[in-house]
Amino acid sequence: MNGPSNTPASNSACSNPAADSVEFGTSADGFPVARIGDILLGLITNGSGDFFLASAWRFTNPLAEARRHHFFRHDGRIDSEAAFRARAVETAEHMSELSSLARVQTRMAASTPWGGSQLAMIYTDGIVSHSTPGHGGFHLSSDRNSLVDASVRSAGGWYEEDCEWAIVALTFPEIFTAYERRCAEEIAKNTFPAFWERLRGRQLEPGESRSKDRVAFDRTHADDWIVISAIASSQHAGMTEVVATRGGKREFSQEERRFLIPDVEYSKRGSFGFVIDLDVHALYEGQSSFSGWSARAA
Repeated sequence: MNGPSNTPASNSACSNPAADSVEFGTSADGFPVARIGDILLGLITNGSGDFFLASAWRFTNPLAEARRHHFFRHDGRIDSEAAFRARAVETAEHMSELSSLARVQTRMAASTPWGGSQLAMIYTDGIVSHSTPGHGGFHLSSDRNSLVDASVRSAGGWYEEDCEWAIVALTFPEIFTAYERRCAEEIAKNTFPAFWERLRGRQLEPGESRSKDRVAFDRTHADDWIVISAIASSQHAGMTEVVATRGGKREFSQEERRFLIPDVEYSKRGSFGFVIDLDVHALYEGQSSFSGWSARAA
């Protein structure tokens, strides 16, 4: 299953014996590397000043011989070498916890919502994760499934690997690592906020849940003009031509209006879209940079 990978995404490191198992070094190409068991991590630049975490498996040569072509997996952006070292320590902690859990990898004949099972991981009695060619997820026995909060309980006991696995992890935290539980917490906050709030006994504040923030944004701006499309203006230097609809709706029947927004202002738009201020942004009816706009208007 996809779920959490073997290279945790958090940048917080804590002091623990697992940190002693990390071997740090510098690759032959000059970038920082770290080895934890069979996993090799590298802090690699994309050539534009940004860095990302890359990983390889079963690299047995000295770290000083590692090169960029040895890495085959991209595990997300990372800010600095300090963050890279923290990630490596957290990965070691995660792997140490995994070794202490009683998970058993096996093959079993099973039909899942995503196809036939190719590989199964038994987490504990009644909790099995299945992998298929295209997807995967958990299956819970009826007894285990009855313990899942009714608001997020799957009638068939199946929980897909992208988001719903977090429901399983938060319901049965003792069979998951600390890293996996942290991932599950974030997924639940953003995808199943009401479930998380019942589980933790408090309301999520603004900024803690993207889905709750999205609902609040849509409610607040239901009658406002919100940009649904934008393009650099060919007719007005330093301006962005935008198309907006009420509430940001994209239905064919929605009225659309065009506005010109200074590039600097538009670059600071929020996560859920740019809200037109009719007292500041004037309606634009001039020549358009959008291909086909004039023909459509005609």
